[in-house]
Amino acid sequence: MDMIHIVLADDHVLVRDGIKALLEDEQGIAVIDEASNGKEALEVLERTKPDLLIVDIRMPELNGIEVVTEVSKKHKKVRTLVLSMHDSEEYVIKAIQAGADGYLLKGASKEEFLKAINKVASGGKYFTGDVSAIIMNNFVNGNAASSTQKEPVEDPFHLTKREKQILGLVLQLKNNKDIAEELQISKRTAEVHRFNLMKKLEVKNIMELNNKAKEYQLI
Repeated sequence: MDMIHIVLADDHVLVRDGIKALLEDEQGIAVIDEASNGKEALEVLERTKPDLLIVDIRMPELNGIEVVTEVSKKHKKVRTLVLSMHDSEEYVIKAIQAGADGYLLKGASKEEFLKAINKVASGGKYFTGDVSAIIMNNFVNGNAASSTQKEPVEDPFHLTKREKQILGLVLQLKNNKDIAEELQISKRTAEVHRFNLMKKLEVKNIMELNNKAKEYQLI
């Protein structure tokens, strides 16, 4: 892909300087601007139109969750990667519900950081291992609770067997390539199935898909 233009939003100068130093020799990646609070981040986005916003959660003015929410509404072409020291379920779930395309912990290695940047900037999703576990636990535990409290719900979407397979794999945070390999289909077919599933369930992201799957006990 072309050069990835990045804006950094973190209220700690040392963190921003550290990230810039980490990325300065990487070909295909350029930090074009930075912000020290959430309000400034949104102002910078209006001016620079980057490909990717790397944002901390705990910031003054507007926090990272609020910034991601605004970006999802007003800057749909800007991808968002949350880089945080917090791995609590509350922060993770709120970030994903806000529309974050990735969530990475500040203790991640340089290799994982670069992998996350490239994955998110190219249109994918990236959630570090611990975060993926939180997402799955939230789904599984929610499903377990609903099964003991509710009568079975008839599937109003009439999902096919294949669509249910796709749903299960998507909720495991597998990308189209992984899904294609597991189901022994082409990547393009996996993309079509995934698109049709999201359209049929009328959802825009994995958290909405997760919530609807739990609500209607689809898997």
